[in-house]
Amino acid sequence: MKPSVISIVLGGGRGTRLFPLTYSRSKPAVPIAGKYRLVDIPISNCLNSGFNRILVLTQFNSASLNSHIKNSYHFDIFSKGFVDILAAEQNVENDQWYQGTADAVRQSMKHLDKYEYDYILILSGDQLYQMDFRAMIDFHCNNEADITIATIPVNWQDAPGFGILKADDDGNINSFIEKPSRDVLDDWKSEVSEKSRSEGKEFLASMGIYVFSKNMLKKMFDNDPGDDFGGELIPNGIGTFKMISYQYDGYWTDIGTIQSFFDANLELTQDFPKFNLFSHSPIYTRARMLPPSKILGSYVSKAIFGDGCVVMADKIENSIVGNRSRIDKGSTLINTYMMGADYYQDTKEIVINDQKGTANLGVGKYCYIERAILDKNCRIGDNVRIIGGKHLQDGDYDTHSIKDGIVVVKKNAVIHPGTIIP
Repeated sequence: MKPSVISIVLGGGRGTRLFPLTYSRSKPAVPIAGKYRLVDIPISNCLNSGFNRILVLTQFNSASLNSHIKNSYHFDIFSKGFVDILAAEQNVENDQWYQGTADAVRQSMKHLDKYEYDYILILSGDQLYQMDFRAMIDFHCNNEADITIATIPVNWQDAPGFGILKADDDGNINSFIEKPSRDVLDDWKSEVSEKSRSEGKEFLASMGIYVFSKNMLKKMFDNDPGDDFGGELIPNGIGTFKMISYQYDGYWTDIGTIQSFFDANLELTQDFPKFNLFSHSPIYTRARMLPPSKILGSYVSKAIFGDGCVVMADKIENSIVGNRSRIDKGSTLINTYMMGADYYQDTKEIVINDQKGTANLGVGKYCYIERAILDKNCRIGDNVRIIGGKHLQDGDYDTHSIKDGIVVVKKNAVIHPGTIIP
């Protein structure tokens, strides 16, 4: 009998480490790979796994995320499938917004009463991976677990950024620590595969992907008033609930910082990227009626283009060019993610701006841009130079920010002709 599953995607908090990309949008709404949003990843994994009843919990800067989900995911009238939004709400019983991951799910449980289900699959909205959740649900059922946590081996350097757990030979979790300091890590090594051990990955990190048996989640909420799964409910529940580790050996990355976001996107341009967009497990997103991209006389190497682009650049290398991007003649983009635009600029306006020397939507003539992220609807004037590098200090300015040596031009920013950044 097919397991009855409800999936819950957590919409995330303020996403301060991804600022300025999260200034006007939530983390799951941040564009990736030139045409998708981060939230498309967990939703697509659910749909590809055959789980088509999905709730997305939203709270902070949720307008663009809500709009994207509403315009992207539609099922026919004979299907029981849905992707619905559950926005944070104040009511007579509770006047607080979501206080953490567990509190978000707890406050939403009353909305699940109208559905029949046996298991709840809880997912983060800001991770990049391809995973068949059916295998994890089967593992949960076969082991008669109360809670199953997806885990992935990580190295000593990365371990302090995750919840780290230890499990016995049967996968039963017997201890858990949230973001441990490095001086205690030697006590938290786990049994991992030979391949992981050879790569120095001897610590089991929680991926923030959970399967709960329905009644067990309700019991956990009754027992523990805590607000966060990783920080409170999971470690407090050890010994009370049967928790098991489901080790995942595929590609997975948490998009938590500008550096990780930048690296994950540019890695997609490589010959054989770890995250394969060209697979039998498609990534679903909003269907846009855009023309094909047009490239005129450009040298292009290891680049991804979205839909509806007009590119006259001199050179594009190791870069992603998003939907509706316009790059004028003589310009160069290297190691850059250009997110594109939400609309097309009128051609008459382009001609007038060229005559006035005013920046148009997209990248102007004879620009040089390297190690940068250009957020949506940027206007980069002619002869602009934007060159990031590890030598640069972090900082926030009117039109851009610098994080980890990456120059992030803000959404709707206007960079005047001849500007040099930094």
